[in-house]
Amino acid sequence: MNRIDTQQLQSMKSDGSDFLLVNTLDPDDFRQTKIPDSINIPQSQENFAAQVQQAAADKTQPVVVYCGSEDCQSSTKAAKKLDEAGFSNVLDYEGKAERKHGRKRVSRWLSEFRHGTSIPGR
Repeated sequence: MNRIDTQQLQSMKSDGSDFLLVNTLDPDDFRQTKIPDSINIPQSQENFAAQVQQAAADKTQPVVVYCGSEDCQSSTKAAKKLDEAGFSNVLDYEGKAERKHGRKRVSRWLSEFRHGTSIPGR
């Protein structure tokens, strides 16, 4: 597992890279922390790796996992599960959806992410 930052993720999106972007939180949290083009597969589900495998082209396709805040360990746990399941290109997005700004600022952060502008506090 490798970690990527906001600039790297934005670059992957703008370059048209073929990757799967997975929010690893439960559905209620996903609605509040959704990054455009991401899908929701909660890492807490017993069949998490199997669900990612169904969504991915194969186990070599890059899979970027993320969760809700810098304190959240869901994406790190998810990345470890995918590594153990044989995925060869797992990336843990260290920016998370919430960053240090709290839930009230998630929509602003997502807007900045969509438009490729810098994110405050980075």
